[in-house]
Amino acid sequence: MNRWVRLGAAVVAMIMIANLQYAWTLFVRPIMGAMGWKLSEVQLAFTLFIAFQTWAMPLSGWLIDRLGPRIFISLAGALCGIGWGELGRARTLTELYALYSLAGFGAAMVYCGSVSVGLKWFPDRRGLAAGIIAAGFGSGAALFIPVIAYIMRAQDYRAAFLYTGAVQGLLIVCAAQLLANPDRSAAAVVTGSATLRVQARSQTQDFSSLEMLRTPQFYVLYLMMLMMGIGGLMVTAQVAPVAATLNVGLAALTAALTLNPIANGASRISWGWVSDHFGRERTMTLAFLLQSLSLLSVLTLGRRSATWFIVCLVLVFFTWGEIYALFPSASADFFGARNAGSNYSFLYSSKGVASIVAGWMAARIYEKTGTWNAVFYGSAVLAFLAALIAWRLRAMPLPVKRRRPALEAEAATSLEQV
Repeated sequence: MNRWVRLGAAVVAMIMIANLQYAWTLFVRPIMGAMGWKLSEVQLAFTLFIAFQTWAMPLSGWLIDRLGPRIFISLAGALCGIGWGELGRARTLTELYALYSLAGFGAAMVYCGSVSVGLKWFPDRRGLAAGIIAAGFGSGAALFIPVIAYIMRAQDYRAAFLYTGAVQGLLIVCAAQLLANPDRSAAAVVTGSATLRVQARSQTQDFSSLEMLRTPQFYVLYLMMLMMGIGGLMVTAQVAPVAATLNVGLAALTAALTLNPIANGASRISWGWVSDHFGRERTMTLAFLLQSLSLLSVLTLGRRSATWFIVCLVLVFFTWGEIYALFPSASADFFGARNAGSNYSFLYSSKGVASIVAGWMAARIYEKTGTWNAVFYGSAVLAFLAALIAWRLRAMPLPVKRRRPALEAEAATSLEQV
């Protein structure tokens, strides 16, 4: 089967889990109004969703690398459909947390399996492939947000959860049937026939996840991804409450929620393509600096008018979404593509840590201070620091596997015999 068909199926699966993260903000206030829960209580569900989506990925990645993505993504479709579709029936906070966490576990399987497919089938266009797949997740909600808003107006938020959950779960299962890891012969054909864009960061050694965790390069990448994850996730979760604080109307908020995923997806494709040609570290430095400025603009320019609010949010997402194209590519550059799914899943777990700050903690800070200043300014500082680290990353050498003592002794013996 053509590798582009597999890439297309991976994108479809990613589009179907986009709502789980990017449409959540539409449901926050309706849930609060119907159930009488506080903002921080509802947003803890978002934190748990991200935590399960990210911290379950190492196990998912390890299994998918060895057994293939089809069976796991089929199961994931059922988990996502049930978890999301039943959220409208949650009558207690415990039920809300459990169902959203279930959807998060399914999303982990979809995300990890889809990204792994792109990295393994496209060694010649790694940044672009990762960007296209990640764009499905970043932009997919743009297709559903107008539909969700309409269902909410015509019926209620419970019906919106149910209908979209059923459709998304079914389509994920269908897309999964076209996904598979390349066998050795297919991988050789792809690598041998393609014109590889050789960069300074080309990687010949394949690291297992345990080997990767022993390298300092992993922890530098993890810290950068954590710092960059906080700002974008915070805006994703809190955009509706922020709009209410700045007196932005429902029409402008709906427009922003429709454009934000488009900017998010465009970010992943465009910055991924740029990184293939100009290097990961240079691209990271520029994008992260622009993210810092964009976060600052929301509370400065964004409060001037609804138009400025929309523009500033679009800039935030266009300068944030690229991390989900650049970091999987950088992970494969540093640690090889053989265990790409498992290795990137450890990096992606930083998103779960970031969600604690972006979801529950950000809401608590707002409830105590009455403003979003500390949240936005703090996120901007973290993005700026990530840009500085990315610039220094250029001078960091590639990791080298440690030779086992037994192998070293055997090699020394062989040399003596010669």
